[in-house]
Amino acid sequence: MRLHPVDGILYLSMRLLKAFDRRKTSLKCFDPDKVRNILVVSSTAIGDTLLSTPAIKAVRERYPDAKIIAHFNNANMEMFENNPHIDGIIPYYGGYKKFFKTVRELRKHKFDLVLIFHGNEPQATPMAYLAGAHFIVKLPNTSEYSFLLSNTTPRPPPPTSEFVHGIEQRLKVAAIVGCSSKDKRMVLPVEAEDEEAVSKFLNEQGVKDADALVGFQVGASTISRIWFADRFIELGKRLIAAYPMTKIVITGSPAEGDYCERLGKEIGDEIIVSAGKIPLKQMPALVKRFKVLITGDTGIMHIAIAVGISVVALYAVADYRITGPYYDQEKHRVIQKWKTCDPCVSKKCEYQKCMENISVDEVFDAVTDVIGVGVKL
Repeated sequence: MRLHPVDGILYLSMRLLKAFDRRKTSLKCFDPDKVRNILVVSSTAIGDTLLSTPAIKAVRERYPDAKIIAHFNNANMEMFENNPHIDGIIPYYGGYKKFFKTVRELRKHKFDLVLIFHGNEPQATPMAYLAGAHFIVKLPNTSEYSFLLSNTTPRPPPPTSEFVHGIEQRLKVAAIVGCSSKDKRMVLPVEAEDEEAVSKFLNEQGVKDADALVGFQVGASTISRIWFADRFIELGKRLIAAYPMTKIVITGSPAEGDYCERLGKEIGDEIIVSAGKIPLKQMPALVKRFKVLITGDTGIMHIAIAVGISVVALYAVADYRITGPYYDQEKHRVIQKWKTCDPCVSKKCEYQKCMENISVDEVFDAVTDVIGVGVKL
């Protein structure tokens, strides 16, 4: 079912253009020695882009002399500008915003190869084709635009009985063009200047060197992934009572600032709210200061994992086997409950009933387990 009037026009246009395209675009004709310019696409949320970074690193290792341009989401690309494996970023503005302007920018680079690790459709694949690339690779490759891809053998998403983590899915895309890597670690360098800015912010909030910071990510991209405010409040009070040297930092987007402030006031006087006060680019430096982060399935969770910080991850609608911690398992704790509504409406959820199954007691116990029983922070 098409939701935008442009969708149908775009689809018919792509069919027509492809019908008259006489270029040899099958993988049978792919010659890695001729690859000079590569576009890597991961144009969705922060977490999705972080999950793509091991595959991007694998591409750089296989094609060390190629120019690699990333197509990242305009809303969060600043966090990835210092990625050592790319040579530049062309922003994705969402949907059809600046669609043709973006295509014109892409065409300037004369890409030989496009790897779509995670992109919004129906824009991602047509944009890659309109960019003029000979070879376009994506998995799964059974969508309506599969006729534009170079990997033509159908490979649909795995059944629910075969859980493939997002990092592995992206590495499989890279492997199609000879990029092999056993390194599953996400890449997120933290700049010294961002660490200095975060230290200044925390000092202004009264944080001392002896204080241990515990992060609360209280929001999420969808209601279904948000734990309840009253439970975060109770957890915060219990942690402060048990660990007197603890300071809780509540993270969130600028739009969540008021909610975070209200929640912080309910917990206590010395709660630090970073929502709307720390630029996105500095979030990795802030999260790196945490002892542990309590969060749902969020971009901040992936930031914490990437910079080596323990998480207590709260899952219900999502499945940790696909998006949860994938390495350093001993550092992290995942509390996975399962969907209670059938059918699950996921992103359209108006009340996260399945999250009710996650109790304050088990989250408190998981935090205690991470930081060490008997440790007085």
